[in-house]
Amino acid sequence: MLLGIGNTLKGDDGLGPKLCERLLGKITADVIDAGTVPENYIGQIVKKAPKTLLIVDAVDLGEAAGTVKLLRPEQLQQFALSTHCLSPHLFGQLVSSEIDVKILFIAVQPAQLTLGRGLSEPAARAVESIAQDIEQTLISNR
Repeated sequence: MLLGIGNTLKGDDGLGPKLCERLLGKITADVIDAGTVPENYIGQIVKKAPKTLLIVDAVDLGEAAGTVKLLRPEQLQQFALSTHCLSPHLFGQLVSSEIDVKILFIAVQPAQLTLGRGLSEPAARAVESIAQDIEQTLISNR
């Protein structure tokens, strides 16, 4: 299952939902655009009980814009995170307390989080690269 987190009205913060939009209908995995309220989807995730939950969000990694890192939940605590009500780390803990699931985070360094702006070039390139990697991985694992 792929879960995108973010606000499409705040620049690169919208990269999670943009990735969901890009992959919806193109992969066999469930795709959920959780917007800024991932906690509203815990019940749906628990009901579907995926083996793996891949969460995508903009994270201040202290790296160059567009940098992508694959992180385990415990690694998230070291980064200044989230513009969202519930931190992705706590969200992951809540889900894994309900079901046996492997949770991984794809964190992307935003270039800007400006209200009313779309994705920056580095974020858009990262979204496309991640989408291609996910498509290739799911096709090769069929």
